[in-house]
Amino acid sequence: MEALLQNPTLILLVILALYLISSIQILAEYERGVIFRLGKLLPQPKGPGIILVLRPIDRIVRISLRTVVLDVPPQDIITRDNVSVKVNAVVYFRVIDPRRAVVEVENYMYATSQLSQTTLRSVLGQAELDDLLAERERLNQQLQTILDHQTDPWGIKVSAVEVKHVDLPQDMQRAMARQAEAEREKRAKIIHAEGELIASEKLSQAAAVLDRQPAAMTLRYLQTLTEISAEQNSTIIFPLPVELMRMLRAREDQRP
Repeated sequence: MEALLQNPTLILLVILALYLISSIQILAEYERGVIFRLGKLLPQPKGPGIILVLRPIDRIVRISLRTVVLDVPPQDIITRDNVSVKVNAVVYFRVIDPRRAVVEVENYMYATSQLSQTTLRSVLGQAELDDLLAERERLNQQLQTILDHQTDPWGIKVSAVEVKHVDLPQDMQRAMARQAEAEREKRAKIIHAEGELIASEKLSQAAAVLDRQPAAMTLRYLQTLTEISAEQNSTIIFPLPVELMRMLRAREDQRP
């Protein structure tokens, strides 16, 4: 120890070795290091792997290149048709230019979050409630395009925006339920009317066939009796053809 203290060169070498060891930084595969040397930004970000940060000359800012999932909190939105709803969404983005993400904006995470909230209110406020519920894919694409264009100067790439949930007021939910019920009732009536129309057309065709073949009516009566007898009823109603009544009446009139 005394020999070490008496040798200034050795002391300098030890200090230099400790300084170099403390200057070593290890960056993961998904990380990049933005280096400021004497306050000036270096042309290229460093990493991944082992890099040297010569403090206090250099200052490093670590930036992750992984996709960030940003949950946009529920926003109070008044749609174009004056319906108040709460809508939340999720934004997927990542840093593609670490230098711009550090230099062009103070906090790219906070800036992207605030921009997502304002864009969500602006875009969905121009849509009607029916479009918000039925054309969500188109609105998602519109939100993604706007956010990607506005965050491009920050070195941010917005890959997707998804509207997760639309919270409707209770009175609006009841009104939509009544509307859906009325729509189903309308379709049921239309289907029933179409069935009656088809049945009447078939009955008309059957009546035309029976009119051309009077014997077919008797066969139809016999088939009806067979169906009634199969049910083991105690009372059987036998319909008499009108032609038979006319024939009997004609014979009565012919008698002297």
